[in-house]
Amino acid sequence: MLAVYVQRGSMLERQSVDPHGVVPEEAIWIDLVSPTITEDKLVERRLGIAVPTREEMQEIEVSSRLYVENGARYMTATLMCQSDTDSPRTTVVTFILAAHRLVTVRYDEPKPFQIVGYKLARQCPDKATGEVVLVDLLDAIVDRAADILERVGMEIDRVSRDIFESESAGATSAHYKGILTTIGRKGDLTSKVRESLVSIGRLLLFLANEAEGMRWNKDTRAQLKSMQRDVQSLSDHATYLSNKITFLLDAVVGVVTIEQNNIIKIFSVAAVALLPPTLVASIYGMNFKYMPEVDWRYGYPFAIALMIASAVLPYLFFKWKKWL
Repeated sequence: MLAVYVQRGSMLERQSVDPHGVVPEEAIWIDLVSPTITEDKLVERRLGIAVPTREEMQEIEVSSRLYVENGARYMTATLMCQSDTDSPRTTVVTFILAAHRLVTVRYDEPKPFQIVGYKLARQCPDKATGEVVLVDLLDAIVDRAADILERVGMEIDRVSRDIFESESAGATSAHYKGILTTIGRKGDLTSKVRESLVSIGRLLLFLANEAEGMRWNKDTRAQLKSMQRDVQSLSDHATYLSNKITFLLDAVVGVVTIEQNNIIKIFSVAAVALLPPTLVASIYGMNFKYMPEVDWRYGYPFAIALMIASAVLPYLFFKWKKWL
């Protein structure tokens, strides 16, 4: 799908372009979503640039993601998608600045694009350019990463309370399985956010170095520096959350191990307590001809009492030693 944003007064109007149509000359932002070869060629002819393919966008080398070609700046970053669901994922997006126009190439729907699209449809600066739209997009991406990490932090705090508070004592295996599932999901989400922040940090550094050559004003360059600091602080916070998730994973495994040891201890005590009565019963179950207690009137009650005493005494001993 090919969409363009054209300025109409104090707003950007979104227009869909037919693959065999024409890209308006006044287009400020050209948004390619899962583009076809025809749509790629249409944009290439209009701007005189090469639109990267999906395979080229997925290259992980920095030189393949951040470069200048024929006066156009190519920047590819990894963004979060579906972070509010149980199956978050990352997607690559390429930003191309050429002749004060912004071209974005993507194969998914990251939320910052919707946010910026709605924002610019309501209000945008006079004489908006592709650089202005790019800075707004990057700012929305950083804000979105901050929101995700904030939500992860609150959910991790809740998991921590579930693990360590006394109410969790005697919890079932299903409860611990749910905790482990939550920890695993939050760890996966945090790692994906870190991956996105690393790529955004590299993009901002590249853009800051190119800003001088593109003659950006001082306020915009200051905004880039501010976003770089935000990305660094968010990366540090993501590292802190990752360490906390690892700690909680070790903690819940330790709690489960303690619960298992308590169960095994009960069986061990039961086995030890029942061993002496079994020995007594075995002795009196022997088929010897001469056993004094066999012909004794009180032999049976004596054997029963002896078995009960031999079971109770070890139990009392364990309680006295505080092993139970």
